[in-house]
Amino acid sequence: MKLGSLKAGRDGQLVVVSHDLAWCADASHIVPTLQAALDDWDSVAPQLQNLATDLAHDVIPKQRFHEHDAASPLPRAYQWADGSAYVNHVVLVRQARGAEIPDSFWEDPLMYQGGSDGFIGPRDPIPLPDEEWGCDLEAEIVVVTGDVRQGASREEALGAIRLVGLVNDVSLRNLIPAELGKGFGFVQSKPASAFSPVFVTPDELPGWKDGKLHGPLMVDLNDKPFGRADAGEDMTFDFGTLVSHLAKTRNLIAGSIIGSGTVSNRDADGGPGKPIDQGGLGYSCLAEVRMVEKILEGEMKTPFLSHGDTVRIWMEDEHGHATFGTIEQEVVKV
Repeated sequence: MKLGSLKAGRDGQLVVVSHDLAWCADASHIVPTLQAALDDWDSVAPQLQNLATDLAHDVIPKQRFHEHDAASPLPRAYQWADGSAYVNHVVLVRQARGAEIPDSFWEDPLMYQGGSDGFIGPRDPIPLPDEEWGCDLEAEIVVVTGDVRQGASREEALGAIRLVGLVNDVSLRNLIPAELGKGFGFVQSKPASAFSPVFVTPDELPGWKDGKLHGPLMVDLNDKPFGRADAGEDMTFDFGTLVSHLAKTRNLIAGSIIGSGTVSNRDADGGPGKPIDQGGLGYSCLAEVRMVEKILEGEMKTPFLSHGDTVRIWMEDEHGHATFGTIEQEVVKV
């Protein structure tokens, strides 16, 4: 089933959304918010699935689902942690700096703790006070978990994944070096992220296999194809591994969101990915194309996002429909 949150209060109004994302049904008589549903998933999920079935059979009241009216499915969350499952992305960044990648990066995932007290809606603008901050998009896959015990195995972690979706994990690249230089991690360089209009249960995703979501992650920049990387390829760490990694020293609370990190594919010849207009699969963030330019041409040419730029992120099902809806944002000056 597909679940979304219409904009209402701080935590949204939970709705069940039709497979084609055209219609939705109010779920407030079952549970008011997605977080409340996740807190009592075993009891609530069958009722929400019945509502989804009734919606599909057109036997209950429904309304049009407009993605502009949708908040991120979890407008705020108890936890948002982002990994770096595509080590190819890290390799390119290191290679551009002339640095070797430690062997441990292939065995132990990178992960940071992001701000989760408020997310941007999927069609809300990206606020950018200063273009010099180096605003970048990052197209990723995310999962939402139920409760996960400390020390959970990969298999336990996989079993705790309730929902799958997409995120634009906005980064302010030019603020990152100074923050990391302090040795304490991201804060100002990681503003609010935007999630896809709906999250989807894994059973409704044919591409979901062994903790990976296979299929092209579509990214357009200013209405031109920018990225078509396959999210299931070159993923060094599956989501079971990522969730288990996060739970090594803590319990995870229902509603925890874990990201894959920027989706990244190597080229067919084993080298860095190529732009789409050169026959490649493109990129899921601007930093990566800049790293490739540095490696191949000696300098970075592609600019970061400017005011007025637009970003679109989505995935398609077998019928060409957007599986999770579309993240579509314009960068605006505030």
